[in-house]
Amino acid sequence: MQYNFNEIEAKWQKYWAENQTFKAENDSEKEKFYVLDMFPYPSGAGLHVGHPLGYIASDIYARYKRHKGFNVLHPQGYDSFGLPAEQYAIQTGQHPAVTTAANIKTYRRQLDQLGFSFDWSREVRTSSPEYYKWTQWIFIQIFNSWYNNDTDKAEDIETLIAKFSTDGNANVNAVCDDDIESFTANEWTAFSDVKKQEILLQYRLTYLADTEVNWCPALGTVLANDEIVNGVSERGGHPVVRKKMTQWSMRISAYAQRLLDGLAKIDWPQPLKDSQTNWIGRSQGASAVFNVKEHDEKIEVFTTRPDTIFGVSFMTLAPEHELVSKITTAEQKAEVEAYIEATAKRSERDRMADVKTISGAFTGAYAEHPFTKEPIPIWIGDYVLAGYGTGAVMSVPCGDQRDYDFAKHFNIPIPNIFEGVDISEEAFADKDKTVIANSDFLNGLPYKKAMKLAIYELEKIGHGEGKINYRLRDAVFSRQRYWGEPFPVYYVDGMPQMIAKEYLPIALPEVEKYLPTETGEPPLGNAEVWAWCTKENKVVSNDKIDNETVFPLELNTMPGWAGSSQYFNRYMDPHNSENIFSEKAINYWQDVDLYIGGSEHATGHLLYSRFWQKFMFDKGLVPKDEFAKKLINQGMITGTSAFVYRLSPATFGFEGSSSDLGKDMQRMNQVYISYTLFSKLERSSEMLKEFNMNLKSRLAGYFDNKLAKAELRINQVVPIHADVSLVNASDELDIEGFKKWRDEFADAEFITEEDGTFKVGREVEKMSKSKYNVVNPDAICEEYGADSLRLYEMFLGPLEQSKPWNTAGITGTHSFLKKLWRQFHSNENASFQVTEDEPSKESWKTLHKTIKKVEEDIENFSFNTSVSTFMICVNELSSQKCYSRKVLEPLAILVSPYAPHIAEELWNKLGHSESIATAPFPKFEGKYLVESSKEYPISFNGKMKFTLELSLDLSKEEIEAAVLANEKTQQQLQGREPKKVIVVPGKIVNIVG
Repeated sequence: MQYNFNEIEAKWQKYWAENQTFKAENDSEKEKFYVLDMFPYPSGAGLHVGHPLGYIASDIYARYKRHKGFNVLHPQGYDSFGLPAEQYAIQTGQHPAVTTAANIKTYRRQLDQLGFSFDWSREVRTSSPEYYKWTQWIFIQIFNSWYNNDTDKAEDIETLIAKFSTDGNANVNAVCDDDIESFTANEWTAFSDVKKQEILLQYRLTYLADTEVNWCPALGTVLANDEIVNGVSERGGHPVVRKKMTQWSMRISAYAQRLLDGLAKIDWPQPLKDSQTNWIGRSQGASAVFNVKEHDEKIEVFTTRPDTIFGVSFMTLAPEHELVSKITTAEQKAEVEAYIEATAKRSERDRMADVKTISGAFTGAYAEHPFTKEPIPIWIGDYVLAGYGTGAVMSVPCGDQRDYDFAKHFNIPIPNIFEGVDISEEAFADKDKTVIANSDFLNGLPYKKAMKLAIYELEKIGHGEGKINYRLRDAVFSRQRYWGEPFPVYYVDGMPQMIAKEYLPIALPEVEKYLPTETGEPPLGNAEVWAWCTKENKVVSNDKIDNETVFPLELNTMPGWAGSSQYFNRYMDPHNSENIFSEKAINYWQDVDLYIGGSEHATGHLLYSRFWQKFMFDKGLVPKDEFAKKLINQGMITGTSAFVYRLSPATFGFEGSSSDLGKDMQRMNQVYISYTLFSKLERSSEMLKEFNMNLKSRLAGYFDNKLAKAELRINQVVPIHADVSLVNASDELDIEGFKKWRDEFADAEFITEEDGTFKVGREVEKMSKSKYNVVNPDAICEEYGADSLRLYEMFLGPLEQSKPWNTAGITGTHSFLKKLWRQFHSNENASFQVTEDEPSKESWKTLHKTIKKVEEDIENFSFNTSVSTFMICVNELSSQKCYSRKVLEPLAILVSPYAPHIAEELWNKLGHSESIATAPFPKFEGKYLVESSKEYPISFNGKMKFTLELSLDLSKEEIEAAVLANEKTQQQLQGREPKKVIVVPGKIVNIVG
């Protein structure tokens, strides 16, 4: 029987599905182990071979743990809300739910064909109302909570209301808005209902506020900072501007310190922990308050260097700071407004990263120094961000390089407050070597003492206090999109009201179009049935709104990270319609034991999920405040891109004139030069010169000799991605296929090699549809099988590292699987051949060293070296002619996590009716690796003549006697007596003659 991998793989995939082989139970007596992958967004392109890398690794570990006797939860689902489906809907009018369902069908087929041991009975889809019902429910829990600094946790909003009713808010120690007005219990009682709600919004953990956001006009939505790359949207590359909008926000800043502290108790990659640490950005210093001259306004700043307060020579506000419009003088108004408009077109990340560009505008206003009472000019500059700290800085140019450069650029004074330091060329920022000067009561003090005294004096005069600040800002939680979780919110008198749990989910309504309304409202503004009736407790038509029993619903939807912030918990009990999960389920599974996914989610999904988990822990909903014990960031599989090299009109450098030449300019933009020719030109200036001379004659035929009066030169060649499917193994482009690939290439002309071939250039890049370098796993599975693909992706290198894909390399793992198959079959007639014979000691040794190595590798996630071990093992067993069940049966189990289909087939042929999935993992026995004998090299006068196997138990004298008695020794000696016999037990024997 031949190794028919297509039949075998289809057979066992069907068996696993029909028998729910990998279904996990919530009440097992076995120890639990929860293995989780970051669930995919189902794009229209489907999977490429780079996507399954982490899934294969997690599947190996999940299968291994089942062999080890664990009850393994290994679920899968889809992060199915997202911008791509909505963009496609805008372009085609097709409902996102339709395209999403089609994409999921493709993903499911591809995932199944790779043999993953997912418990599909627990599948979740974030766009399913049955799922987002619980996202809405968690939102309500967060809305109905506040953060009590005294208990250091979230508490029910009713406990805060009780405090207000008895004591007012004077002694409430909460994480809340900065501009809270104090009130007494009597005043609270007298407030109107709307006023009370407005006050509570300042304390709630999710709240409405006017917020500076990243607005993408082309996408019609707000983007998170991590969704912006180089000042444009990650999705589509569209411009992003800053603007103020009323948004829902999550008060994640309340958890800043706990998010930092929690990193110490989870086994996550250190670079990822560092990313979160830097993103949270804890810093210790002081707040200082500066009065604004001629205005009843104050500027509060946070500084980590209060010791330098006497070095302040100007203040800088973020262009978006609310005070700017209030304090800017009439003379400076035009300049300031123009600067604000220009700044709005730059993302926060661009502003933070751009340290070279110096720009700003003077407001015309002055602040008052809290100690000297001297006037300090107030500027605005885009290097100050409204959302970080207070959106204002006290600029000390002698101690901060960015302030120094700003002051130099705008001719602002730079007073020196450091003893014995030259600041003529640059700022001085070495805190440890600081001695303060020209600073009144701080003179002569080092940094730490000066800092403490400055804080003390600020507190004494009521102009500041010591403070810990965090870079982490509250997370904007609104998107002006259709395809997302609807908020369970309606509005009465402009105040948000939550819809009761029993009426959830609030499902997305139908809309005619997916763009914002003509008046600029989000797409849900197009819905005709989108109002809440409090009398009937259901969604009704908008034309019934009467503001008495029927009220408008929220038009924004939740962001992409909403659905992914608790999906790992929902997997534990995904079909529970009464609760997000049962106590039994959450108390059994507890948390994720192993989480595998990309490092790109470090400050997005992984940070927000930790925040939600800690909130749910505070509310007693989950038993752990960190959701994943261990996290591994898999590397990426890179693709080998193909490039053609275009000569464009601008590149040619036309000189002279031709009345006909203009008609051919566009066609001239589609002339491509073979890579080999191009690379030669790059290396040789003489060859380039000669090529330029011959270029006109070479191209004349393409353009009907219309180049007669034109002089052509090559100064530059533009690389263009070509689809790798149009390139053969010799890097030759299918020219006709390339012309048909895209309309723009239909009239392309090619400068080929002398043999008529056209070579492409190659470069290793991230595998991506946009780079046309993806390899479809469907084709690989069809030609080589899923087991070959699984083994090959693991064999490429360590899991955490990026590695290049080369389809030709998969033949190695495919050949191994065929050899493994032959080990169980007779070479003569290909029939199954496994004996009951006792293995040789060599075969026992081969088996047990394989068990030891594979188990160590899996525990250490060194999957690539396991594949090598399998190859060595089968080679040795083949040379040993080992067909013993006692060796081959455990070998099938060892291979099973990596190549499950072939292992299942062999297991079945070995006579087992049950799946191999839960067969006990073979136990390593060290006795089989203990050497009982040694093959000694027998040397004569230092030259080895033969080897002799002797027991390791023999003494030195017994070894000597055995060697001298051997007939090969006698032949060498030819009757002579040796002068000396040197014996090193366990190593060598040397006979000196």
